[in-house]
Amino acid sequence: MSKKIDYTATAQRIFAQFPFLTFLSIQINFWIIANVLLGTIMHLQTRSVGETFHLTGLGRLTPVLMVCVTIGILNGVCLGSADYYFDRKMARKQSLGRILLLKTIISVSVLLLFFALLRFVLFDWVRSPQLASGLSPKSWEYIFYILAIYYFFMTLLINFINQVNKKYGPGVLVPLLLGKYSIPKEEERIFMFMDLKSSTSIAEKLGHIKYSEFIRDSFMDINRELLPFRAEVYQYVGDEIVVTWRVPDGLKDFSCIRFFFATEKHFLDKAEYYTKRYGFLPHFKAGLHMGTVTVVEIGDIKRDIAYHGDTLNTAARIQSVCNEYNKKFLISEYLLKKIDVNHHLKAEALGMIQLRGKTSTIGIASLDYGMR
Repeated sequence: MSKKIDYTATAQRIFAQFPFLTFLSIQINFWIIANVLLGTIMHLQTRSVGETFHLTGLGRLTPVLMVCVTIGILNGVCLGSADYYFDRKMARKQSLGRILLLKTIISVSVLLLFFALLRFVLFDWVRSPQLASGLSPKSWEYIFYILAIYYFFMTLLINFINQVNKKYGPGVLVPLLLGKYSIPKEEERIFMFMDLKSSTSIAEKLGHIKYSEFIRDSFMDINRELLPFRAEVYQYVGDEIVVTWRVPDGLKDFSCIRFFFATEKHFLDKAEYYTKRYGFLPHFKAGLHMGTVTVVEIGDIKRDIAYHGDTLNTAARIQSVCNEYNKKFLISEYLLKKIDVNHHLKAEALGMIQLRGKTSTIGIASLDYGMR
């Protein structure tokens, strides 16, 4: 067994334990790098001008870097905190346009604050004897234009990286850039297919617009339970959501099972919201299975990371027989044997069954909370 550290798994584990601090530290690092890059470029440009006009004593790089790190930390804290708040607290209540407007206002305000900090406080740290009297107002005006243009494009770049991280999950961007998924690789994973119960009748009663809002809210609430149980969303397909785990993460403390019941509890805790707004409480049925799959980056115009293999087909087929057995949560016996479930869970073996499209039978069991 390889002893190499799994970067993606480590990043996801840390993010699951400390979501805000992890996100904030990433933003701080981004802005420190961005400001150090800008400070280095401006310092070298200043030295170049100094060599051209034979100026001396134009200052050292170290104080410039100290100022850049200081501003980078403050910038990361302010903008990172704002981004985290907007994405977690306002994304469901405000339009994208309004959120972008608020973020723009905050970014401009932060830029003005840091420009004032640089001009009236931090500039003395890096000022050389040649600039004993300081810069002229016109020079500061040009510096402001430079900062505004640079910060605008760096904000776009950092927001792009944040969006990629949201799409693929924490810890996936670096392996993606390094081409980890360009060639198919085998992985052992756990998959759960969750499908909304009575979706057809709910859609008929709500209408397609209200039903889409119902699905959106349901999936958003399921997403809130992902990090505590180290789960990842693989796909959204209509009113179905496919969730996956690395095997060690899914088996530890039987997280892949507890996740389903945690989503149920989450919906019950928000019963007043759902019944008042939609007249229905979301109820999902699920199928759970584990096995070997291949993972590869696919697509050209629209790229994605895809899993292929019989494991996904089996998990989907297990979920499809929930109604037939009048059960809400079915698991393959192969996976159940790998999990040391505690006394709060009740497992009921349903025997060997023939799943649609399968040539061989498979043992399945139902799971629920209760005393054995």
